[in-house]
Amino acid sequence: MTAETGTRQTLSDRLRAVPMSPGVYMWRDARGKILYVGKASALRNRMRSYVGKPAGLAPKTRRLMERVADFDYIVTESEQEALLLENSLIKRHQPRFNARLRDDKTYPYIKIDLAEDFPQIYITRKASDDGARYFGPFASAGSVRKTLTLLKRLFPYRSCTKAITGTDDRPCLDYHIKRCIGPCIGVASKADYTDVIDQVILFLEGRTADVVGQVREQMASASDDLNFERAAILRDQLRAIEKVYEGQKVLSMSGENLDVVAAAHGHDEAWIEVFFIRQGKLIGRDNFMMSNTRELGRSEILTDFVKQFYASAAHVPRRILLEDPIEDAEVIETWLSEKRGGKVETFVPKRGEKRKLVLMVAENAGHGLERMKAKWAADSELMGGAMEELQEELSLPNLPLRMECYDVSHIQGTNTVASMVVFQDGKPLSSHYRRFKIKTVEGNDDFASMREVLTRRFKRLQKARGEASNGPAQEERPEEPDRPEGKAGKAGDDSFGEVPDLVLIDGGKGQLSAAVQVFLDLGIRDIPLASLAKREEELFIPQNPDPILLPRNSRGLFLVQRIRDEAHRFAITFHRKRRQKSSIQSAMDLIPGIGPKRKRMLIRQFGSLKGVREATTEEIAAAPGMTLKLAEKVKEYI
Repeated sequence: MTAETGTRQTLSDRLRAVPMSPGVYMWRDARGKILYVGKASALRNRMRSYVGKPAGLAPKTRRLMERVADFDYIVTESEQEALLLENSLIKRHQPRFNARLRDDKTYPYIKIDLAEDFPQIYITRKASDDGARYFGPFASAGSVRKTLTLLKRLFPYRSCTKAITGTDDRPCLDYHIKRCIGPCIGVASKADYTDVIDQVILFLEGRTADVVGQVREQMASASDDLNFERAAILRDQLRAIEKVYEGQKVLSMSGENLDVVAAAHGHDEAWIEVFFIRQGKLIGRDNFMMSNTRELGRSEILTDFVKQFYASAAHVPRRILLEDPIEDAEVIETWLSEKRGGKVETFVPKRGEKRKLVLMVAENAGHGLERMKAKWAADSELMGGAMEELQEELSLPNLPLRMECYDVSHIQGTNTVASMVVFQDGKPLSSHYRRFKIKTVEGNDDFASMREVLTRRFKRLQKARGEASNGPAQEERPEEPDRPEGKAGKAGDDSFGEVPDLVLIDGGKGQLSAAVQVFLDLGIRDIPLASLAKREEELFIPQNPDPILLPRNSRGLFLVQRIRDEAHRFAITFHRKRRQKSSIQSAMDLIPGIGPKRKRMLIRQFGSLKGVREATTEEIAAAPGMTLKLAEKVKEYI
């Protein structure tokens, strides 16, 4: 009996104890890492279908089960609860064998907090059940910014973050160019401002005709009151809104609210196109990429997209038109109906206007995928040439498909931090970026800081290599890992478990020598090292006293410059955050009578130390928990 057959038989024996209840199951590898998450109405039956004879399994399932060494499951009360839990676990663990939205990041939303007296309009990446209105998710921050630019052009809401008292001496530029109605100087009341926000919400809901009607009424009222200046402003706003309204594609949907979803399938990715139709008008569209879709049919891809996208969507329409039927449609419709608070139907039209609409969205998805493939092909060709050039010039044993670059950042030895950025196939792999607080080095010592960072990182690689070859003992708990600051640094960290084809250090010979010493101490001989000195853009490699100068128009030089600059940007950003935090703490900590609670409250009230500094004594005294005497102390010290 082979080891694989033995594992399969062991799993089959253990599955007899799995209950026949709805729930979520997780297949794990020998290190305990989750490979796949699925849901089932009957856990035992569903899980046992994976451990049959390999010849009877789908190719993807067969590859999955070749790596499975263990499993886990969670029993739920219903299939709907299992569906939600499945989405949550996929998002948290990003299993290798699950199809998922590309990068599975938290997508951005537009947020309007109606609890504020004068609500602002924000970009946020977390939609909460806090009473605020959310619109989205959008595919990218760029999509949100385009929408916000349009909103700001159409509606005069405030873009400042100051506390609105109505007593400011003068307004900002937005008021003078008619982009804000000026609540800060008392020109507009709270009711006037609320009317503007209500119009923004109606517009985002697709109810543009209602907005046009409201603005037209306000214009007529201003004219009747002989307020011709305001009437002229409303007239210009009305023309701008009507222009946008006319540009929205009118569809023969009889005023329906629909989302139309179609997919175009590539090699291991799928382009999902979504059209948003409100009141029979196409008010927007967006596209998303899904990864790990190899060997999945279009119906399976659409199923996974609908589950993951609408799990975080701020709005679910009455009907979702699809190119193909989805699996578990009844369960998904029940879940979406509960989320919406009204009936939701997924529908595959076979004829008529709705069928033409779905085909149009599918055609757009196909064009989008082809554009993306063309871009990838161009990028891959350029990056391939750059990596080949680096392999030749640096005498690398392999093509540098994975490159890691390290940089240290500080000011006069304070708040020292370091960054690790990763480029895979010549492109940034931001999910593998890591940040470090320097723990053992005092003062300005870049070499020692670099030694600390590389030691921490490559000890983790050695640990991962040891676990992969031997496997942890069942009864032993793994030693608590060294955790980098910022992005995840847990024991099964994907980034620290990968072997780079090239390690690049930002600096000259000194930084390179520090890195070489770390590799000697750790006994690492199979990972190439190089450093890039800024002044002449010289590359240094071990055992070579002379620098390597690549031509100024070299694609290889552009690539190493790009990864070096990205490491510097990432380190500087982290250092700036730490420095700002420490400066706020140090300035506020000097004030007698201001403890941690009052300090947090003041920063929350005024947004920053600068906001506290610019506030008047009376404004500070009016803050919760403050008195006039304490406010005077604050102004005296900062």
